[in-house]
Amino acid sequence: MCTDERRAQSEASPLDLVHLFAPPSSVYEPMATNTTTSKYGSGFGSFVYLCRDVPSYPWCNLFYRQIQENGGLTLPDATTAPVGINVDCGIPRAGDGRLGNIANMVVCGVSIIITAILAIQVSRRRAAVGRVELRTLLLLYVLSLGLQIVTNGSVLRQGGTPIVALTAIHAAVTAAFFWFLIFNGVVATQIIEDGTMSSLIPFFGIAFLIFVGTLYISLDTGFSFSNAFISNPPADLKNIALFVLTSVWPGAAIIFYYVLMAYVIIVVLRERKPLIYLSLAFLSITGSQVVYMLANKPLCKVSDAKVDGSFIATLLETIAVVLLVVTWSSITEETWGDDGYY
Repeated sequence: MCTDERRAQSEASPLDLVHLFAPPSSVYEPMATNTTTSKYGSGFGSFVYLCRDVPSYPWCNLFYRQIQENGGLTLPDATTAPVGINVDCGIPRAGDGRLGNIANMVVCGVSIIITAILAIQVSRRRAAVGRVELRTLLLLYVLSLGLQIVTNGSVLRQGGTPIVALTAIHAAVTAAFFWFLIFNGVVATQIIEDGTMSSLIPFFGIAFLIFVGTLYISLDTGFSFSNAFISNPPADLKNIALFVLTSVWPGAAIIFYYVLMAYVIIVVLRERKPLIYLSLAFLSITGSQVVYMLANKPLCKVSDAKVDGSFIATLLETIAVVLLVVTWSSITEETWGDDGYY
C-alpha cells in the first residue's frame, strides 16, 4: 500500500471505518426502535417512568390516545387496558367481574363527604380571615376527587373520547387547585383583604388562566390537534409543559405554601401549635407522593392487580387537607355564625 493510501486510511472517520470493514452488501444505518434507552425516558418532561412503573397515574390516559392515533408503540387491548402505558402492573378495566380501582373509588367517595362537611364548617366561621378562599379550595378538591374516580379508576375504555376529555379537565382542576393553595397562604399574611374584589379578582382570574392553559395543553396532548405536544419519539412519552403543570408546579406550590404559612405562624403570630398541624399536613402530602411513586407497584403485584397504592395516597392527601383546615382554624377568629352561611 502506498504512503498516500495509508495516510487516507489513518485519517478516516469512525463511520468511514465501519463502511470499510462492513460486508459489501451491508450499509450502516442507525437502528430504529420504539423503546427508550433509559427507564426514565429522555430526561426532563418524560412520563416513561410514571406511565410504566406507577400504576393508576391518570395523566397517562392522554398519551394512550396520542399513541393510538400516531403510532410508535404497541399498546394492550383498550377494552381491558389499565391506566398507564404498557404498565408493569395495573388494575384492569372494570367489567366481567372486575371492579376496577375499587379501593381508591371508595376512599375518594368518603373523602368527598369529609371535605364537603369541612367546607360547610368553614363557611360558618363568619369572622375568620380567608373563609371564602379556603372554602373554594375545598370545593375544588371535592371536584378533583370526583374526577379522580373516573380518570384512575379503570372504569372507562382507554383511548376513548370520554376518558381523554375528563383527564384533561382533571389535570386543569389540579393545576388550578395549587394556585388556590398558594393564594390561601398569601391571604393569611393579610397583605390583601380577604373576600374583597382585590382578593377575589386575582384569586379567580389567575386560576382561570391556569385552568384554561392546562386544559388546552392536555386536550392537545390527547387529541393531537396540533404537533406541538406530540412526543417524538413516541416511546419517550415526552411533554415538558404537561410535566411542569402536573408534577413540578404542585410540588413547588406545596413548598411555597408551607414556607409562607410557617412565616405567618412563627414570625407574625408567634404561635407554635399551629405549626405542628401545618408540618403534619406537609408530611402527610409528602407521604402520599412517596406511597404513590414507590409503594404503588409493589402493592399492585402483591394483590394480583386488585388494588394499588393510590387509595393510600388519596387517604393521606385528604388527611393533609383536613390538617390544613385545622391549621387555619387555630390561627383565625373563633366566631361562628348562627344563621347559616354564605
